[in-house]
Amino acid sequence: MSLIQLVFYFFASLAVASSLLMITRRSPVYSAMFLVLTLFSLAAIFVVLDAHFLAALQVILYAGAILVLFLFVIMLLNLGYDFEPDVRGRFALVVAGGVGLVLLAEIVALLSGAEELPPVDLVTPLLDAQGAIGAVAEPLFQNYVVALEITGVLLLVAMVGAVVIAKRRTV
Repeated sequence: MSLIQLVFYFFASLAVASSLLMITRRSPVYSAMFLVLTLFSLAAIFVVLDAHFLAALQVILYAGAILVLFLFVIMLLNLGYDFEPDVRGRFALVVAGGVGLVLLAEIVALLSGAEELPPVDLVTPLLDAQGAIGAVAEPLFQNYVVALEITGVLLLVAMVGAVVIAKRRTV
């Protein structure tokens, strides 16, 4: 196993572990910090895969801007430790464990039946023709522009909703 594979597996396992810690923490601030670690791990995986532009976007957009927005909303809502859990009882844990086992069984079935396929390099010709930024920007602003705009509007609505909820509590 090469050094690149070891680094990839290290950051992949770090991303999985930090994402599990993110969803199991009770404090929203700790969850947001584990989300930062997950996003940085994904950026490191992009660097290992020679997708430096995507790694920079991952850090600047998600770990930077979006997570600052999340923390701003968490602090604006003044979420404390006196909250009731959304799901009560052991039934939810049994259901979640069952779903996790089913997903694990699917992964094992896929990996055990996987054939060795020849590597197909679809990215290099695209990068040679357009460059890294063009290869990402062209489909984003031509094919997926509606999804991009809807995502922006949803983020704006969520932020305005958080401000309205926070204003109601302070008045």
